[in-house]
Order: sequence, then C-alpha cells, then structure tokens
Amino acid sequence: MRYSIIYGDIFTRHDIEAHPESAARLRTALECIPPSARWRPPIPACEADLERVHDPHYIRWVREMATGACFLDANTYVTCHSFEAAAHAAGSTIAAAERTLDGEHCFALVRPPGHHAEPDRAMGFCIFNNAAVAAAKALLSLDRVAILDWDLHHGNGTQTIFYGSDRVLFCSVHQENSFPWTGWVDEIGTGAGRGYNLNAPLAAGSTLADYALVFEEVFIPAIVRFRPDLLIVSAGQDALTDDGRGGMKLEPEDYGVLAGMLIDGTDLPLALTLEGGYGPSAGKAVGAIFQALAGRRFEPAEKPVHRSTERVVRILKRVQFC
Repeated sequence: MRYSIIYGDIFTRHDIEAHPESAARLRTALECIPPSARWRPPIPACEADLERVHDPHYIRWVREMATGACFLDANTYVTCHSFEAAAHAAGSTIAAAERTLDGEHCFALVRPPGHHAEPDRAMGFCIFNNAAVAAAKALLSLDRVAILDWDLHHGNGTQTIFYGSDRVLFCSVHQENSFPWTGWVDEIGTGAGRGYNLNAPLAAGSTLADYALVFEEVFIPAIVRFRPDLLIVSAGQDALTDDGRGGMKLEPEDYGVLAGMLIDGTDLPLALTLEGGYGPSAGKAVGAIFQALAGRRFEPAEKPVHRSTERVVRILKRVQFC
C-alpha cells in the first residue's frame, strides 16, 4: 500500500528554549524517514474546522496570546509562530485522514501535539486537538471514525470531546497513575456514547507483550466490530524505555509491531498524527512505524505479560456497544 508523510518547516517554528516539546523532536524523526516515502506539504485548518471541536472564544484567546512567548497553562507555551503552527498541525491531520480515504497510509509529522487539548483549554503541550479536529471534519461525510491513542499519556481531550458520541470509537492505552490522571477502565462513555470509549491503563514497566495483548484481545476486535470508515492513530512514542518522562519499556521496533498489528488486523489504512515522544530513540520509533507502513513486519520478542494487564483486558472485554 502507498504511504506518505505530511511535513513542513512551520512545525519547527513553534519552539522555546529548554522545553521538552521542542523542534529537536522533529529533526531526530526526519533522520529516520525511509527515502521511498512520498512527501506532502502541510495544510492549515480553517476557523470552521477548529470550531467543530473548540470553543470560538478559546480559539480567539489563543490567537491573541500567540503574539509573543508566554504560557497558556503550567507547561503549554506559545510564541508568535504558535497559532500558525497549531492550525497547520490540525489541518495536516485532516489531510492525512483524507489521504487514507484514497487507500494511502499517511503520517502527519506535526507539532504541537494535540490529544490533551480540550474544547476550551490548552493542556500538556497541546493547543488544538489535531486528531479530534480531523475526526469531526470526517464525520461530515462519513458514518464512523475510530481513534486509537498509544501515547504514554491518556488522551483526555479526545475522550472529553467524543465521550457522548456513538460515531467515534476511542481506544487509549497508556501508563496508569500518570498525567493527566484520567483514563480509567470505568470511563466507557456516556449516553449514546456508552461503550464507545475504551481505556487500557497499564502498569509502569509494561512491555510490548502487554500492549500486544490489549491490541489483540480488545482494541482490534472492537475496531473490527465498530466498522469505521476511518482509523486515526494518535502516535506518541513516549512509552520508550529511554524516555525519561515515563516508566514504560517499549523499544523503537515495538512501534513498528503495533502499527503492523493495526494494519493487518483491521485492513484499514492508517492516518497517524504525531503526539508525544521525547527520548533519544523516538526518531527510530517513527522510522519503525514508516517501515511498517511500507510493508515490513517486525518479529516481537517474547516477554511475560503483567497480571494487571490481564485484569484490564478481562474488564474491557465485557464492555459492549451497539
């Protein structure tokens, strides 16, 4: 299957000194992109795209704040280039989703990330919720969208936005008892959306064996049963062993395994958007994902599964949606 990358220099202009969410993250990832990848230019989201997810007053406030360097919350900064970069991050994720409808895997290598951003506030380095903006626009013409989030941290913003919807299946695997301290197994949606929100909080020290069990037993069967028209991946590579912001034990090739599992298990093209990932090997993890998009399949090492992961899987397998 064809695959492509959406990238532009605009994503390096959102930058501030001595902050973990920096332009250096993209430079290390770019070094690991296969030469066969097709490159596509970034595209900005328009105000209407952003307003399907975010409060207009919040969008206006971000624009007003992004005239110099300052912080929107304790750890989310803006500069004079940040509004433009964030709009392009959301718009490029829309474009990645649209490429998959033509049968092409597409990775929007963007920043700032998005999955913590809620309708009316920035959070956790995120300004606009890129995956949610793309899903909301897609739902104008599609029936169902699935979003899978494998970032170390729970995608609280994405969950909040679609918590009451039966048109979006949200699946998140993340480290338990970590920022933003949400994403428990009993958070399964509300109203029409009950059962369409699946959280797999895993213990610190979890390995690919734990992630693979969640994918095989819960997420992939749920996505197949849901029959989405589009699958968006919030691709954060901060569950790596060498990422000091977390306590998981994934290796770079493990992300290639997970991407391959999704492709083979769902038979859907992937629209990926970059979330977190701050360790030295994050770029190699992005490279492994691209190799999976190109058709390579990695052989996972056999490791034991945590008992707590088995318990999470048993609970989630009892969650049903119509």
